[in-house]
Amino acid sequence: MRRVVLEFSDEVPEKNLQDEEILKKAKQGAVMELLRKGKISQGRAADLLNVSRHDLFDLMAKHDVPMADFPPEELERQRRDVEG
Repeated sequence: MRRVVLEFSDEVPEKNLQDEEILKKAKQGAVMELLRKGKISQGRAADLLNVSRHDLFDLMAKHDVPMADFPPEELERQRRDVEG
């Protein structure tokens, strides 16, 4: 298991950084960014967050992570196919 260390100024009380909800959201944000950048798969993201695929899709929507990342030429081909 790997550990990520976040640093905050002394203005943020230590007890706030131990809040489980804050830690959960920080992990979600990191995993969503890895997913957005194509560094991990949706399945791996769901595993890392210990959520179902359905719940992962909800998180992806909240974090504006696209469900699929098509190259521009594929999107153009699909547009042409739809238009006939």
